[in-house]
Amino acid sequence: MQLAFLLYKYFPYGGMQRDFRRFVEEVQKRGHHCRVYYISWQGEEIPGAELRRVPVSARSNHRRNELFSAWVSTDLAADPVDGVVGFNKMPGLDVYYAADSCYLDKAYRERGRLYRRGGRFRHFAAYEAAVFGRDSTTDILLISATEQAKFEHYYRTPAERMHMLPPGISRDRCAGADAQQRRRAKRESLDVAHGEQVLLFVGSGFIKKGLDRAIRALANVREQQPHQRIRLLVVGQDKERRFRRLAKKLGVGERVHFLGGRDDVADLLLAADCLVHPALDEAAGIVLLEALVAGLPVICTDVCGYAHHIAAAKAGMVLRSPFLQDDLNAAVLRSLDGVYRSQCRETGLAYARLTDLYSMHSTGAELIETLIARKRNAGHG
Repeated sequence: MQLAFLLYKYFPYGGMQRDFRRFVEEVQKRGHHCRVYYISWQGEEIPGAELRRVPVSARSNHRRNELFSAWVSTDLAADPVDGVVGFNKMPGLDVYYAADSCYLDKAYRERGRLYRRGGRFRHFAAYEAAVFGRDSTTDILLISATEQAKFEHYYRTPAERMHMLPPGISRDRCAGADAQQRRRAKRESLDVAHGEQVLLFVGSGFIKKGLDRAIRALANVREQQPHQRIRLLVVGQDKERRFRRLAKKLGVGERVHFLGGRDDVADLLLAADCLVHPALDEAAGIVLLEALVAGLPVICTDVCGYAHHIAAAKAGMVLRSPFLQDDLNAAVLRSLDGVYRSQCRETGLAYARLTDLYSMHSTGAELIETLIARKRNAGHG
């Protein structure tokens, strides 16, 4: 089959973008041709994929999205494919991969009535409804039961169009026989002192992932235990300035290290002592499970779609909503206990051996193939 994959922006360090790449590669393995439409692309191209850049720009994201949809629609009319797979919400999709959380839920819970009268709201609500609305024919690949419930609440999406996927952890994130050796090597390369505690924050989207909360928790450790050697490693591609200012204001500027987007996350997971992920909004949170399979204790908020795995594995602490900074502060202090961290590691690794946390992309690729073939046979292609 000839399949089109749609994505506004690709960069190598985003969780959704990494899933996008792996889905395309899995679909290619099944013998299908993949055409990719995008506005901007950073990093290596996908071997064998046909890349088509969409030459649109606009002052606002929602106007840019509309121009993207129109351009792609015209191009597909002139050069048809058998099916269209989207990784952003938009009209005209046969299959949508639901990496993003429910927009309508956030708009009603976090925004006022005035916001919901604006053009931005009308656009994003309409594009979400084009996927999840009862009249849509788009099949949806879901990764979070929490988000599925929100979509069903707002859109009454028919159950037969909703398909839940298992997680898709890359096997290179798993702790192997050489885990301790890799841990020592990475800590040495980072000049981590013997006995120093390393907190790890991973995520492109510092505001959404709660980096300010993590920095405040670090400052609390320095206040409560001034002799404790501890640092926070920040991995991700985003604007750093406001967070550097906050760290400096709280007296921990020299303890927060911004590493940018990285290709060595697997080793950083082994080198750290605790993953801190106090997200405000997180449809899934693949890094939670990457930490779990690496044997790294996790502190996260219950809004994360994959937080239930951390709770079930007893692999760390899940902070209840509404978020309280004191709860995070207490959790980080508890993570300094080596016996507690060892328990989290053992139970987490046992859970990782017994639970399917790995087959998302192969399962999803098979579903894409099946669903689009069904639509073609039914005359919806």
